[in-house]
Amino acid sequence: MATNNFKAVTTLPPQNTNPSSMKSSKGSVERDTALAQLNNNKKSAFVKAWEESEKSKVDNKAQKKLSKVAAWENKQKAHLDAKLKKLEVRLEQKKAEYAEKMKNKEALVHKEAEEKKATVEAKRGEQILKTEEMAAKYRATGQNPKKLLGCVG
Repeated sequence: MATNNFKAVTTLPPQNTNPSSMKSSKGSVERDTALAQLNNNKKSAFVKAWEESEKSKVDNKAQKKLSKVAAWENKQKAHLDAKLKKLEVRLEQKKAEYAEKMKNKEALVHKEAEEKKATVEAKRGEQILKTEEMAAKYRATGQNPKKLLGCVG
């Protein structure tokens, strides 16, 4: 902290009441008043310079802290953005894996459906063949079928 090296100057009333001495003391009083005014101006200028210097220091300190806060904020945002991107990549991978599993299940369902269709078609073919054989047998023997399906007679 700055120390004040200035001393206050006070003017004292003249002690002589002699008129000739009053004239010389009047000039001295004016000179003392001018010196006191000059000292006051010096003090005022010094105080103003000190005030501006302190304000500048405060502003610089605040600006430095604000810069640190902004840098911290940017670092945190970058960290969170990187984390988000990593999570998005992981989610995309899981989505692709899940889509592949669903396609595989779909293919498996299609395969099972084709197998069931083939089984139904095979049984149908067997039954048609069996029916044709029975019809040929009935024709050859001249017998009537024991059971007429769908025919009322």
